Amino acid sequence: MTAGSGMASTSSGIAGLYQEMIIDHGRRPRNFRKIDGATRTVEALNPLCGDQLTLSVQVTDGVIADVAFTGSGCTISQASASLMTMAVKGLQPEEALTLFARVHTMLTSESEDEASLAGVGKLAVLSGVWEYPTRVKCASLAWQALRNALEDGNRQDEKGITDHGLRPVHDR
Repeated sequence: MTAGSGMASTSSGIAGLYQEMIIDHGRRPRNFRKIDGATRTVEALNPLCGDQLTLSVQVTDGVIADVAFTGSGCTISQASASLMTMAVKGLQPEEALTLFARVHTMLTSESEDEASLAGVGKLAVLSGVWEYPTRVKCASLAWQALRNALEDGNRQDEKGITDHGLRPVHDR
C-alpha cells in the first residue's frame, strides 16, 4: 500500500456518502410544504434548467421559527433547498445571512481547507458543486430565495423580479 492510497480511499468514501445524502434529500426533501401565515414568501426560478421553488419563511421573535419550500427541479436543487431549510431553522436572520455567504462561497469556488467546510456543517455535501458551473445555479436557487426573503425587497425591478430570478409573493 502506498502512502497516498489510504487517503484516496477515504476521499472516495466521503464523496460516496455525500452523493448518497444529496440523492436522499433530492428524493425525499425535508420541509417540503407550505407555511400558512408565513412572514415572507418568495418565488424563484432558474431559467437555465427550469428549477422552480416557492420558499416560505416564518420569523418570530427575531428567529427563523419555520422555513419550508415547494416546487420542482433537479436533484441538486431539491437537495440544496432541503438541506438549507434544516440548517437555518432556529437561526436569527443575520446568522442565516452569514451562513448564506459561506455557502455561496463554497458553491462558487474551491474550498481551500477543512476549516471552511466545517463552518457549514452538513452543507459541506454540496462543496463539489463549484466544479460543475451549470449546477451552481441549481444549488444556489433556494439560498438566493432565502437571502431575498430575509433582506429588504428594495432590489426589485419594475416587474417585481430581482436580478436572481426571484419574486416576492407577499410580505407581512
